[in-house]
Amino acid sequence: MGAITSAIQMALIIGIVYLALTGNLEFANLVTGLLIGAGISLLVRPQSLSIAWGRLPIALWSILRYLGVLFMDLVKSGIQVGGIILSPRPKIDPGIVNIDANCKSELASALSAHAMTLTPGELVVEMDDDGHLFVHCLNVRNSARYAAEAQSLRRDLLSKIFE
Repeated sequence: MGAITSAIQMALIIGIVYLALTGNLEFANLVTGLLIGAGISLLVRPQSLSIAWGRLPIALWSILRYLGVLFMDLVKSGIQVGGIILSPRPKIDPGIVNIDANCKSELASALSAHAMTLTPGELVVEMDDDGHLFVHCLNVRNSARYAAEAQSLRRDLLSKIFE
């Protein structure tokens, strides 16, 4: 019975998020949101969905900080890659660095790898079973240090969101 309750809770949460994103509260859209939520919850099949309401403010604040950090990383690296592209003699030293994701949750590791891949000039080419990310960078010397520092901040924020 717990799995059914979790699936219903997940479907309702996804439906509410869908409605908030669309901003349309017409009956057809309400039904669509619930159907999308039900479909996703059937695909994911949550074992147990427990919301720690006491941790919610910390998790929401961490989500906002995570999105802010991601946005700033995108802007800064976009400017750096733009400078490399527009430079008559680009100074690049491409290579692959190994960064330990060190996240307890697989979802947190995947989101961290996604954030790195979104950042211009970096691409996660592999993630092994131990949580090591192999990242291709345009400039190995600068990127190795920066990526490790950025991963540490992402790991802290993601642990506050998912634990």
